[in-house]
Amino acid sequence: MYLEKINAMNDIKKLPPKALPVLADEIRTFLIEKISETGGHLASNLGVVELTMALHLVLTFPEDKLIWDVGHQSYTHKILTGRKNDFDTLRKHSGLSGFPKREESSADAFDTGHSSTSISAGLGIATARDRLGEHYTVVSVIGDGSMTGGMVFEALNNASRLKTNFIIVLNDNGMSISENVGGLSTYLSDVRTNPAYRNFKRAAEDAMNRLSTSFGEAAIDRLRTTKNGLKSIVNPTGTLFEQLGIKYFGPVDGTNISQMVQVLRNAMKVEGPVLVHVVTQKGRGYSPAERMPARFHGTGPFDIATGLPKQKKTKASWTDIFSTVMCKMGRRVPNLCAITAAMPDGTGLKRFSGMYPERFFDVGIAEQHAVTFAAGLAVGGMIPVVAVYSSFLQRGFDQLVHDVCLQNLHVVFGVDRAGLVGADGETHQGIFDLSYLSLIPNMTIMAPKNKWELADMLKWAITSWEGPAAIRYPRGTACDGLEDFRAPVEYGKWEIIYDENEICLLAVGSMVETAMEVRGMLRDTGYSCSLINCRFVKPIDEKTLKKAVDEHVLLVTMEENVRSGGFGSKVTEFVNDIGSDVQVINCALPDDYIEHGSVDVLKKETGLDAQSIYRRIVASYIGK
Repeated sequence: MYLEKINAMNDIKKLPPKALPVLADEIRTFLIEKISETGGHLASNLGVVELTMALHLVLTFPEDKLIWDVGHQSYTHKILTGRKNDFDTLRKHSGLSGFPKREESSADAFDTGHSSTSISAGLGIATARDRLGEHYTVVSVIGDGSMTGGMVFEALNNASRLKTNFIIVLNDNGMSISENVGGLSTYLSDVRTNPAYRNFKRAAEDAMNRLSTSFGEAAIDRLRTTKNGLKSIVNPTGTLFEQLGIKYFGPVDGTNISQMVQVLRNAMKVEGPVLVHVVTQKGRGYSPAERMPARFHGTGPFDIATGLPKQKKTKASWTDIFSTVMCKMGRRVPNLCAITAAMPDGTGLKRFSGMYPERFFDVGIAEQHAVTFAAGLAVGGMIPVVAVYSSFLQRGFDQLVHDVCLQNLHVVFGVDRAGLVGADGETHQGIFDLSYLSLIPNMTIMAPKNKWELADMLKWAITSWEGPAAIRYPRGTACDGLEDFRAPVEYGKWEIIYDENEICLLAVGSMVETAMEVRGMLRDTGYSCSLINCRFVKPIDEKTLKKAVDEHVLLVTMEENVRSGGFGSKVTEFVNDIGSDVQVINCALPDDYIEHGSVDVLKKETGLDAQSIYRRIVASYIGK
């Protein structure tokens, strides 16, 4: 009823207060219905409905700037800014993004997708506003899980120095993707659950409200000063932010719109940076998501009545294979340990954590720390395996270079979600890892063609190698074909699957299966075609590559990585260095960011599907 009246920015301001709880219910119903069809981030969005409404009641768009940390919880913001009619296209190719995008709406102030960035971005926007003499409100919304990232503390320290007017909303639901861990989580739990502080805070606010009509502002200011002093006694942990020079308001009930509006308006009157601590519930309003918030953090289409996925899982994923092998190796290798950055479920380490809790470490959303922590474990005699998404490993690049590879330490990286990941779009595509890992000295890089090779590579990296190693594997169902080809893993050694002449397909990891299709098409057309599984991207197998150069007229490299600095670049450089005139075609992703959409659609769009590669070979082949 009221949702029909929300068709443009700021329409929510036209509704009477009594309509707001009804609108919140309508938005939740809308989100559940739409995401059950399209998939998406459900639990996080259900938790911030009232918070988002309160922000839209006090801010004016697009003049004011609202920055969402990560951004997966911005669906209600999109609804309230005139995009509800696009939700049938959510996360589909050329459709509505699952994250804020400036090109999508002027109400989206900053493109986000990775955690712990919103305070830095918001502070930068607020500082630019001040330097240019402009006047608008800047608000950054950040979850308690994202607060574990070190970049947050760098930004808070800088905010206390700059002292610009800037509001930070801490959305505290006790979760990131999985349950939060660490000292900050304990601190926030103490704040939100301390009954003495909550009772004192309520009594002090009631007293100031009663006295405000009888006494002047000076007296009220003195009372507030007294209240702040007493607050540090009743709740000493609540002074952490204020000791950083950031005014603290809260905790505030995240389901109480009127209370949040009042607190936000008060925060807008404060000089300098302010943090508003809002307590919400992930998955609120949908019982399956309330019971299993991690399961509904990012979900595919599901049945609303039961919460069960519409597409049942019938085969193991790459992550499942990694998980199984880690558990088996944990029994065999007593000094093996596992590290995750707040993603034990997503990376497949949940089972390992249950079996070997003393050798499992969840460091929070802190990839930089995870990498150097692993380096320290390796120096101390452990064999650490860091399980991390390709897109998120980028955040620990300096630590890879300086702390792991410079010392040539035995740290294994399980690089999950490598290649195209699909619906999460530009910020989550794992399409740069072959490039950025390849340029680091001492790093060994592998890519399995199927589930058995992933298992063999992980075992080899743990037990037969003593330096840094990265194994990159894609999202989704693990390839269980090509089972007739299972050569043992040897350092830097490729696997020749078919040895013919004329054309040679040099495929990496997930592209080996595609290469089999391409080879079939070429042979049907009358071409002779070799196929090599280039399972070591660094070092490349120079002996096998030289043989391929000598015995073929055309080499075709195939990788699910950007062309710039990738595997194909290495092959082309090798061919040029030896002075060969063999023709080389690099089939890779363009030097660009790849938008959201299904992996199959994106492969066709970028020319990485079997048909596109076949057509390119036929069109380019000079023949002899």
